[in-house]
Parts: sequence; C-alpha cells; structure tokens
Amino acid sequence: MTPPPPRRRRWGSFPTTADVGIWANGPNADLLFEALGLGLFALMTDLRRVRPREERAVSASAEDATQLVVAFLNELLLLEAADGFLVRRLTVRSVGNPPTSLVAAASGERFDPARHVVRTEVKAPTFHGLVFDPARHRARVIVDI
Repeated sequence: MTPPPPRRRRWGSFPTTADVGIWANGPNADLLFEALGLGLFALMTDLRRVRPREERAVSASAEDATQLVVAFLNELLLLEAADGFLVRRLTVRSVGNPPTSLVAAASGERFDPARHVVRTEVKAPTFHGLVFDPARHRARVIVDI
C-alpha cells in the first residue's frame, strides 16, 4: 500500500517591524481558521512534539470575518494562558458567508517542560494588516509578541 502524499503546510510566519505575522492558505474559511490557529501555536512551540491527547471546545463570534479572526485567536491564546494547553489539531466549523461565528475542536495537551519547547510568547492578535479572504484562499494576521 502506497502512503498518501505529504500534505503541504498551510501556514507560516513572516517578520514585521516589531512583531510577527502568520500567513495561511486554504480553500475555504474553515481551513483558513484552522491554519491560522495552528500557525499561532507553531510560533509558540514545536508542534511535532505536541500530542493530540485531549480535546477542548472553542467558540467565537463577531460582527464580521476580520473581527472573528481576532476573537478566535484570542480564544486559542486563552487556552494556552489559562490551562497551558497546546493545540496540535483544529477542526473548525464556521457559520455565515462571510463567517461571523465558529465552533472548533482543539486537540492537544498541556505544556510539559520535559518535552515542549517555548519559542515565542504571543500576547495578542492585531487588526493591523489583517487579511481574511477565503475567495482568494489566503489570510494573514500580525500578532504582538
């Protein structure tokens, strides 16, 4: 049996003057949200060392899609800040076109200093330069570090 081809990474980071940005690609809004969330945690730790042992529910709502991006990323940051929870996988279901709310299943585990590295402390997502464009399969957000 031939293994499936490797999936191309759908997120990455880029430098900015004082902060760092996350870019994401995806064919629809749900996959863009997933990629942004995983890109956020990839800034904070090495995702290859995070095991999807537990699942947490995350929800967010806002008046428009760009506000929803910030609200969603803030909810993910709250998981890390309040519980030390690191996300390895995300499954997002958004509502609306453009989306104004979402629910997500976040799989991961609590931070373990013996296995997890601390890369960058992310304080918050910003609206500065935020792009969320499912029609063009792309998104980007700058986060305060």
